[in-house]
Amino acid sequence: MNNLTEILKIKYPILQGGMGNISNAPLTAAVSEAGALGTIGAGTMSVEEVENIIIETKNRTAKPFALNIPIAITPHLQDIVRLVVKHKVPAVSLSAGNPTPLIPYFHEHGVKVICVVASKKQAMKAEEAGADVIVGEGYEAAGINSNLETTTLALIPQLIDAVSIPVVAAGGIGDGRGLASMLALGASGVQMGTRLIATQEAPFHENYKTALLNAQDDSTVIVGRSVGKVRRVMKTPYSADLIRKEKEGVPAEEFGLLTSEDYHRVGALEGKLDQGFINGGQVSGLVSDIPTVKELFEKMMSDSENIFGRLAKNRMK
Repeated sequence: MNNLTEILKIKYPILQGGMGNISNAPLTAAVSEAGALGTIGAGTMSVEEVENIIIETKNRTAKPFALNIPIAITPHLQDIVRLVVKHKVPAVSLSAGNPTPLIPYFHEHGVKVICVVASKKQAMKAEEAGADVIVGEGYEAAGINSNLETTTLALIPQLIDAVSIPVVAAGGIGDGRGLASMLALGASGVQMGTRLIATQEAPFHENYKTALLNAQDDSTVIVGRSVGKVRRVMKTPYSADLIRKEKEGVPAEEFGLLTSEDYHRVGALEGKLDQGFINGGQVSGLVSDIPTVKELFEKMMSDSENIFGRLAKNRMK
């Protein structure tokens, strides 16, 4: 057990990333049941949709889970914030905006606050505002990304040097090697999204899972640079069309609509890869099977421990 697992009351130092409007109770609950921190992503869903997922998750697990709130894009922000307290959600993950005004309210009601950042400056501000945990998300990660495009390997050590609260590494992690590497850098744990898509409990379309199983090291692409809306997605007919539109000078407003959560759902839930997009991190190329969440975590922990054991033996020789 380390500071992260103590703070969040979890067995393994693993967090699920918020998945926006494709978030669901079965996967969130499975992650928590397996000993990590399951996370619901509020995305742009309605208050009723988010509340229904929270209730279903609570019916599936009594273990801790979190709600991710992307501050800048969440409609009815205050109502979503109040859901956390209403349903006694143990932790909240704040991203895509300034968390400072919200942290005192959550702490007043005993909610642990995780802040997702992409720079030292953001991490230091979050700690000063009272955050309990920092998630440093690198350029390798799936979905909406920072315009800074700093890699996880470069970002995490700098965050650890800059703050005194636990730092969780996100972006490019999908197995025990990734976990061990981030722990070796000084991180208290890892956050994963893409790897959890390819699990048995994840209720996503088979076309999505198949795309991950078939992924190579170059199977993801960044879209949105030209309009200041950086996002990492899987290479599909739809993402190819997005790239073409960028080259033609698509307006930012139109691009925003084309990459809205509506089209995310079409790709991820309906499997129509020519009509909607699927997020995928650079770790996609490492996905080679579809285990249960429990199997995934147990193997990650075992492989990580074996790596440290082997390194210790080598050092003693």
